[in-house]
Amino acid sequence: QVQLVESGGGLVQPGSSLRLSCTASGVSLDHNAIGWFRQVPGKEREGVSCFALDDISPREPNIYYADSVKARFTISRDGANHTSYLQMYNLKPEKPAVYYCASGIRRYGLSIATLCRPPFVSFNSWGPGTQVTVSS
Repeated sequence: QVQLVESGGGLVQPGSSLRLSCTASGVSLDHNAIGWFRQVPGKEREGVSCFALDDISPREPNIYYADSVKARFTISRDGANHTSYLQMYNLKPEKPAVYYCASGIRRYGLSIATLCRPPFVSFNSWGPGTQVTVSS
């Protein structure tokens, strides 16, 4: 049974950094697509960053970042420890959002950007989420 658990959320001030972790069990993060998503109450869930191995060159990573987080967030994975990370720098003020990690088998033929947008076709295992609030 696949389980994902996020941690590292909290209340931070604008300009701060935060690192979210997603620990997996029952699945290898070495080969699956991994994604981080966020949702503000009353709004649609959005893809923040996704990672998957390339269709044609499996050793090449394909990485997507939403425009709003480019150059500030970094996605990574540690296959040996079954953990994915989302390092967030220079956080902007925002409404409290729940950040979710998800994993699944990559749907080949689709770009990483497409995979990271609704309906998130490759992601069938989700964690319960961790809340992040950026406020002064």
